[in-house]
Amino acid sequence: METVQVSEKESAAKPKPVRKVSGSVALLEILIAEKTKTIFGYPGGAIMPIYDALFDYKEKLNHVLVRHEQGSIHAAQGFARTSGEVGVVFATSGPGATNLITGLADAMIDSTPLVCITGQVFAHLLGTDAFQETDVVNITIPVTKWNFQITEAAEIPATLAKAFFLAKSGRPGPVLIDITKNAQLELFDFNGYTPCTHVRSYRPSPTIRKEYISEAAKLINEATKPLVIFGQGVILGEAEKEFRAFIEKGNLPAAATILGLSALPSNHPLFTGMLGMHGNYGPNVLTNECDVLIAVGMRFDDRVTGRLDKYAKQAKIIHLDIDPSEIDKNVKTTVAVWGDCKQTLPMLTQEINSKNNDLWLSQFKSYEEKEFELCISKEFNPSSDLLSMAEVINLLNELTEGNAVIVSDVGQHQMVACRYAQFTQTRSNVTSGGLGTMGFALPAAIGAKYGAPERTVVAVIGDGGFQMTLQELGTIMQNNINIKIIILNNEFLGMVRQWQDLFNDKRYSFTDIQSPDFVALAASYRIAGEKVAKRNELKNALQRMLNFEGSFLLEVKVSKEQNVFPMVPQGCSVSEIRLY
Repeated sequence: METVQVSEKESAAKPKPVRKVSGSVALLEILIAEKTKTIFGYPGGAIMPIYDALFDYKEKLNHVLVRHEQGSIHAAQGFARTSGEVGVVFATSGPGATNLITGLADAMIDSTPLVCITGQVFAHLLGTDAFQETDVVNITIPVTKWNFQITEAAEIPATLAKAFFLAKSGRPGPVLIDITKNAQLELFDFNGYTPCTHVRSYRPSPTIRKEYISEAAKLINEATKPLVIFGQGVILGEAEKEFRAFIEKGNLPAAATILGLSALPSNHPLFTGMLGMHGNYGPNVLTNECDVLIAVGMRFDDRVTGRLDKYAKQAKIIHLDIDPSEIDKNVKTTVAVWGDCKQTLPMLTQEINSKNNDLWLSQFKSYEEKEFELCISKEFNPSSDLLSMAEVINLLNELTEGNAVIVSDVGQHQMVACRYAQFTQTRSNVTSGGLGTMGFALPAAIGAKYGAPERTVVAVIGDGGFQMTLQELGTIMQNNINIKIIILNNEFLGMVRQWQDLFNDKRYSFTDIQSPDFVALAASYRIAGEKVAKRNELKNALQRMLNFEGSFLLEVKVSKEQNVFPMVPQGCSVSEIRLY
């Protein structure tokens, strides 16, 4: 994603009644005008004027007090991912602002729209190493789509308008606005809010070139072994219906990246599974056998491609993306279709032919059967008395019928959840994709519930990742948030241990981890909980969790040294995927 540089000021579209208000009041009224529902934040000295003004806006703006600023930004990510709206964060200066960095980097690489408001010391103290002063603007340049420091109250309306426009337009991303304390306190003439619709030199959606659509359609029509790989761009572009119409007309097999999961229902006959290091056997192997590879809203991440010098060399590549910087970045494209896929997909669908690809599709089915026999069946029905992570997710699918939002942390449990969770509707898979942030799931699940309050939200977390942000149990307690938490406890940092097992002669260097009594810990936060370790108790325990009115923590003791397969070893091609 290219960082957007913006310095010019936008003029108001038409005169509005002028009122003299503080910068803080103007900020809150702008958030209301932007239809902000929920703010995730943590107060402090440099942002205190905004929080003081918020006291009078509690009926119009819902503020969720988190227990750590990293929790606030991950919660805002979860909110944005399930709602499709911009997540909003408040944090104070210095350590408050720097605690947002991990979440900003996560949101940047996963294209999540956020507006983060940080307080800053008085303008006359900038550069003096004042108490809790940090140059957050320069620190966050690499991990934001745009950032800006406001030093005068009059700058707030135009700057916030740009912030929301940039965060949600084109390829979405995080924006950070740093506001000095004097700007929060100053009175200025506020003549209302005018949303931003244009920024000079910024093109959120490239011009669609009809000739490229036609070239792409010609390649698809001539293909005998086409394969569609789709990412989160389909979801971000709200193009699920258009995508489905495209693959159905062409009878095209389609495989998802991790972040693309749920854009297409898991039971769709053309869905062939997940790509990548721990993806499904068929789509990985057949990537290196297809003759035309159609990439939609994905960026050819290294976890998807494996060795680039052995990736789809036999295929002609069609790449549909809204971000021109992604074209030819990792994989050389035969035809690049720039633009919003909600617009480009229908144009492409119109020009492709209805085809019978049944023979080609049968190859995916054959690989699926082999993977089930050699891998999946053993995961769902282990010979050991010890529970497997996969059977937990399989039972969860059965009980939720694929209708839940699954928020996964990072590690083995993440790969298992993404491999086996069933999804019936979009925006159901929330995980940290590009950055791989342990500790993501608990706060993200909080935000996901605010973003989709009517849906069941289940956080699937490892014992290691849970302990990175477990303080957010306090947020759940104070706000009475109804989420279900499953801790898959294998008493290891499981993914690192798996690599040590496979590539370091089982030299388990600092990957065995001791944990507290998670159920007792939850109880101390007035959250109900249960621990289960026996197969014959698992289904009922999961059902009790789902039926419980309110949050519930279920700790599941699983096999300590079980590895996740299939797996593409690092440095190998996707066709060298191992089933065991």
